[in-house]
Amino acid sequence: MYRGSCLCGAIQYEATAVGPINVCHCKRCRKASGTAFNAIVPVNAADFRFLSGEDSLTKFESSPGVGRYFCKVCASPIYSRRTSSPELLRLRVGTLDTPLPGKPTMHIFVGSKAEWYDLHDAAPKFDERPPA
Repeated sequence: MYRGSCLCGAIQYEATAVGPINVCHCKRCRKASGTAFNAIVPVNAADFRFLSGEDSLTKFESSPGVGRYFCKVCASPIYSRRTSSPELLRLRVGTLDTPLPGKPTMHIFVGSKAEWYDLHDAAPKFDERPPA
C-alpha cells in the first residue's frame, strides 16, 4: 500500500500497487514540474483512491487528450491521465509519503532534457519514447 498527499495536505490518496519509476525529460514535463524532469509511476485507476480532498483536485489539459491533475489549493501535481488510456494514471512520485523501492527504470525524452542537468544512473535512456 502506498500513500501520498499534496503539499498543503488537502489531498490524501492511496494506491494498492504501482509500476516502475519512469523519468520524463520532455519540455512539457519540465514546465509542469518546474524542474529538470518529472518522475512518475504508472498506476491502474482501479488501484487508486482518494482518502480525502478529491474536491480539491483540478485539471489542466496540457495538450489534446492529456490532463494534468493537481491540487487547486497548493498546486502540487498529483497525476496525469490520457483520454486514450483512462485506466492508467501517471502518479507523481514526489507526492508519495510511503517510500518506493527501487530506482528509475528508464529516462525518456532525454533528447530534449535540460542542458544544465546530467544523468548519472545506469537506467536506459531514450531520446524520445522507448521502442514498443
